[in-house]
Amino acid sequence: MTARVVSTGPLALVQDLGRPGAAALGLGPGGALDRAALVAANALVANPASSAGLEIVFGGFALEFNEPAVFAVTGAVGEVLIDGVPRPQRTAHSVAAGTRLTIAAASAGLRYYLAIAGGIEAPTLLGSRSRDILAAMGPEPLQAGQLLSFGSDHQESARPEVFRDPPRPDRRLSLRVTPGPRRDWFVDGAWSQLLSQEWAISADSNRIGARLLGRPLEFSRSGQLPSEGMVTGALQVPPSGLPTIFLADHPVTGGYPVIAVVRKADIDLLGQAQPGQTLRFLAS
Repeated sequence: MTARVVSTGPLALVQDLGRPGAAALGLGPGGALDRAALVAANALVANPASSAGLEIVFGGFALEFNEPAVFAVTGAVGEVLIDGVPRPQRTAHSVAAGTRLTIAAASAGLRYYLAIAGGIEAPTLLGSRSRDILAAMGPEPLQAGQLLSFGSDHQESARPEVFRDPPRPDRRLSLRVTPGPRRDWFVDGAWSQLLSQEWAISADSNRIGARLLGRPLEFSRSGQLPSEGMVTGALQVPPSGLPTIFLADHPVTGGYPVIAVVRKADIDLLGQAQPGQTLRFLAS
């Protein structure tokens, strides 16, 4: 079964739950930035949680089904239209061949997740169909006119899901952090500054990392660290003093000090944060 991509918007990628455990081969974990939203979309169409879907940045996306299909859209909030008629998100829709799905610009959140019953078919790399933008591995970004295949994943019984609203762009995020391994590389007061000031998401952010804008943190040392292992959620601070929070496609090693680590349960929020969105860190 196939569908034709009509338009992709800024970026549309095939994503599943990634390939954890491949760091020794130089690959980050990858996978959907808002994992809960992808899992929920898959549940709505009775796919296994690990089925591949589409991660669509901000909207401007359209798809025309060549066969009857069942799909669901979760994640960011915006207008979803079936043949030009607005339809609700977070529910499964059955459509006939020739139906056009359009996903408009997001009013809250940044990334939509589209699951189609049977899952998106694509070659696997180390057990995953996810695109890693840092390693440039996995399925290429979608292009207008491309045919998508779907429908081979084993289906499970449909089950209820809990949905989390994406953050509104006019509201400040709160992210819980624990101290990182190189907190001693910063001056006294840097930790308090990290927690007390308001930061903003830079437009230069991507799947590799959320870059932050604010008052730079000050170092207490001028030397360089040997490269060491990195994890998703690490706040690595380059010489500019402005932290980057590593996301799913992060490098497996890094040479800048890590002052803190965002708790895993809060990472999905970062995947939905729009450029300019403000945030505060909470010690946990």
